[in-house]
Amino acid sequence: MVSQKQVCVIGAGVSGLAAGKAFTAQGHTVTIVEKAADLGGVWDPARSYPDVQTQSPKDLYRYTDKAMPASYPEWSKGPQVHAYLADYARGHGLDRLMRFGTAVVAMERRGDGKPGWTLELKTPVGKAYEDFDFVAVCTGQFNDPNELNLQGEDAFKARGGQVLHSSRYNDASLAKGRRVVVLGGSKSATDIAVNAVDSGAREVTIVYREPVWRIPYFIGGLVNFKRIVYIRAQEEMFPGWDIGPLSRLAHAIAKPLVWANWRGLESLLKAQLKLARCNMVPRTRIEDSVNCSVPIVTPGFYPMVADGRIKAICGTFDHYDGDRIVMSTGQRVGVDIAVLAIGYKLGLPFLPETYRVKLVDPDGQYRLYRQIANPDLPDMGFVGFNSSFCTVLCADMAAQWLVRYADGRLARQPSEREMRDDIEMMLHFKRVERPAASVYGGLCVAPYHYRHFDELLADIGAKERRRGPLKEKFTPPDADAYARFLSSAPNYSAVA
Repeated sequence: MVSQKQVCVIGAGVSGLAAGKAFTAQGHTVTIVEKAADLGGVWDPARSYPDVQTQSPKDLYRYTDKAMPASYPEWSKGPQVHAYLADYARGHGLDRLMRFGTAVVAMERRGDGKPGWTLELKTPVGKAYEDFDFVAVCTGQFNDPNELNLQGEDAFKARGGQVLHSSRYNDASLAKGRRVVVLGGSKSATDIAVNAVDSGAREVTIVYREPVWRIPYFIGGLVNFKRIVYIRAQEEMFPGWDIGPLSRLAHAIAKPLVWANWRGLESLLKAQLKLARCNMVPRTRIEDSVNCSVPIVTPGFYPMVADGRIKAICGTFDHYDGDRIVMSTGQRVGVDIAVLAIGYKLGLPFLPETYRVKLVDPDGQYRLYRQIANPDLPDMGFVGFNSSFCTVLCADMAAQWLVRYADGRLARQPSEREMRDDIEMMLHFKRVERPAASVYGGLCVAPYHYRHFDELLADIGAKERRRGPLKEKFTPPDADAYARFLSSAPNYSAVA
């Protein structure tokens, strides 16, 4: 048995709900603070753009203990995901633990000599300070929108023009009859461009830095992409971290076949999506860009580019000039509303600088063991920083690992030295052996989600970690199976 802790979960999105449930299930007292007025994070209706939907199929975008409703489509819409998360929170009593409109401003180690942290909170009624034994940071990677302030923007706005981040494009009527210019190459950028066309925009332009590989929901128009991208057999084509000489030899022998596999996939995507016709053939090899930033194709996007309904420009914004945006290429594009689909800032402004430098290296890479904990940040862990192709399952697994780590109940509880050595090994892998893994500060386990889950389950002490050999090799992850694996781990509970 372990002592009951007062736990603060920062954030009420996908990851915060996973952490809240994991810690309450082990008997800890949990407070969930959320700066917004509703739960859901990126799925909060106030932050969602029209027609937003999951990039992952619904059987992968779920918690281990709750499937999405059978009535939901394969790729669920934003309001459906929000309803699923709200129902999950109610089902586990997490709604009663939430404080909305409450932001963490700063935090320091407790001054009373006890383990834990003192949090400075900005609440609807003013400033407050509270002590917690443990803090689970669940703010994720999509928390604070990036900004882009350019010359001429004030004059453009004074003429009636609008500039807004993609998270604020939440009303399709904004586009009707207007010239819409979207900056970015992510799925949110292509979603908004297509929505603007469908909403009756006068003109739609998308501006992107370079063409990227995008994966259609059905590869070749027939095969659900999860049966290709999400399987262990495909993952094993990528050399992983800390592998031995025999594994390296096996990869060397298989290299020609692996090369042929990727070239075949590229050819199929070029033909299916008509990339040459759209002048959007990527210059990079597809295997060199497989990570959490690989977008799913927005239905209708490439046909709209091909027939001119969406004008695609390779470049970026340089400055505003009257009612036009001047591109880095010198092109001038008329605009009434500029939508910046430029992502989010990755950072923890509430963490003291003395601890932040121990967490994040100068090149932006995070120092996290298993993407969850840092030995120099005691009584703290991170959920949702292990981004992958199956985000909800990743958060669920991280939360299950973290509560055991916090309670000293991992079957393989690492020492500080073991954690530091592993962190250094992983940083070398991300910087030198597979630079594509350094995206989002290295907080991406794709395409290695199976191996990541294997490590977490081994640490947790799960006695069951595999399905049948063929099913395990050639089918996507199964949330119900992972629930079974977790249930095979040693049980324990906290007491007051």
